[in-house]
Amino acid sequence: MKKKIGFIDLFIDEWHANNYPKWIRESALKDEFDVAYAWEKYTPAGKKDLKVWCAEQGVTPVASIAEVVEKSDCICVLAPSNPEVHEELAELPLKSGKPVYVDKPFAPNGEAAKRMFDLAAKYNTPLMSSSALRFGTEIMELQQKNIGSLFVSTCGGGGNFPEYAIHQIEMIVSLMGVGAKELQVCGNDKRLTVALRYGDGRLANMNYSAFWGFTLNAAAEDNAVAQISTMSNIFPNLLQKILEFYKSGTNPIPVAETIEIATILDAVVKGMANYGSWIKIG
Repeated sequence: MKKKIGFIDLFIDEWHANNYPKWIRESALKDEFDVAYAWEKYTPAGKKDLKVWCAEQGVTPVASIAEVVEKSDCICVLAPSNPEVHEELAELPLKSGKPVYVDKPFAPNGEAAKRMFDLAAKYNTPLMSSSALRFGTEIMELQQKNIGSLFVSTCGGGGNFPEYAIHQIEMIVSLMGVGAKELQVCGNDKRLTVALRYGDGRLANMNYSAFWGFTLNAAAEDNAVAQISTMSNIFPNLLQKILEFYKSGTNPIPVAETIEIATILDAVVKGMANYGSWIKIG
């Protein structure tokens, strides 16, 4: 019998919720998992309501978060554009002991991220969150080489930097690990660059313009250089990793990295209100 995945969302008619069921049903683990239940907090004007969405997706609507938690084997907290609600939406799931995936950005700041991991640990609940960009085929191949990045530079786009910065931050932290101490944001909300300084002298930067694709350059101490101009299979790979996490109960990402990503994102938002100033991370 397939394990039942339950969706919890702020509003269900959004891009991730609209596509995840299809990708799960096309994955290598399609015979082991399926999206069975869904709940939304509210329906915005112009969006499909829960009953319509569920009828189209072949999913059963439920009346509460508690019902999702009770009936599901594993839980997916969505709301990908609203990390400020993740702590609220994830509270009951994190007390369930059932594997919980929280969509990106995980949390609006490091304090909220740590609270969520602490709550999960208290109830022995497996917890995972990630941007899909961590799992681009080319990024994963570079991670396996373990070149010891000293300098990583990323480019990317998206509708607005506070929401889409997560993708560049996730790529950087997946290669650099933790230890970023301060950052500086320069430019404006349409075109900007972010410089990150690490405590051990390493450097990273992010560059943003709305219509850029995601790219990455990395340099190591032995002059090894990696240049990635294509990010392949990001969502199929992400969904595969999520399903493997649901199956094993083991988060493939160091918790410290996910907390630091949330901390950097918070510092980026503060930096956008203080262009040119150095902002402490954490």
